[in-house]
Amino acid sequence: MIYSMTAFARHEIKKDWGDAVWEIRSVNQRYLENFFRLPEQFRGLENNLREKLRQNLTRGKIECSLRIDSKKQTSAELNLNKDLAEQVIQSLKWIKQQAGEGEINLNDVLRYPGVVEAPEQDLDAISQDLLNAFDELLKDFIAMRAREGEKLHTVIRQRLDAISVEADKVRAQMPEVLQWQRDRILQRFEEIQLQPDPSRLEQEMVLLAQRIDVAEELDRLQMHVKETASILKKGGAVGRKLDFMMQELNRESNTLASKSINADITASAVELKVLIEQMREQIQNLE
Repeated sequence: MIYSMTAFARHEIKKDWGDAVWEIRSVNQRYLENFFRLPEQFRGLENNLREKLRQNLTRGKIECSLRIDSKKQTSAELNLNKDLAEQVIQSLKWIKQQAGEGEINLNDVLRYPGVVEAPEQDLDAISQDLLNAFDELLKDFIAMRAREGEKLHTVIRQRLDAISVEADKVRAQMPEVLQWQRDRILQRFEEIQLQPDPSRLEQEMVLLAQRIDVAEELDRLQMHVKETASILKKGGAVGRKLDFMMQELNRESNTLASKSINADITASAVELKVLIEQMREQIQNLE
């Protein structure tokens, strides 16, 4: 199994203390880079969350956010400190008498620290619920990365097969190309009415064949195709390895293009470069 670095997941939980929504998304990145947006009272979870990501992921720019709706707490019983409220009211009345103006706003009384107290939340229990929900979120997230990775695997495998086809096509043309080049040289000799020495002509043809021979490049190209397929089959974090293989494939295709003396072989060399570039673009998204 190979994994894409591009994915998204969302997980929602509903508890007595309220509702929460986790979201996580990622894009390609050379290294593992994490960003968190958490409510202030749960910032302490960040180190734990980073460790969970580090244990399960190796590359990608990860953005994770948590939204909490604690509106259910508003229906819980509120504690009114009546003695303190009365003191606040009396103080406000005294200030009003001294100033000779103004009104007493009951909302100000209720907002005074300590007048109204909501039941304290068990943050440890809530934190554990949030961590459990994050584990579920991470499972969904990794599953999506795997699904996207499988799609990329199919695309890359198709391009590898197409490279093998082009390589076989070039290999099949080489005897014809060599014969065409020999006939072309002999025709040129006839045009200038020159009778070449047979042994000398044979030496020149051997040198020419060596200069345009691409058998070694084709062999290496096929070896790189097999190695790339093997890396895909092994799975895991293969992005960097595959990126290196694209460099090797590209090197052989460049050499093949530089030796080409035939329009068909040139076309195959161009097609090889296009296929390799298409793979390279897809591999940039792999973990």
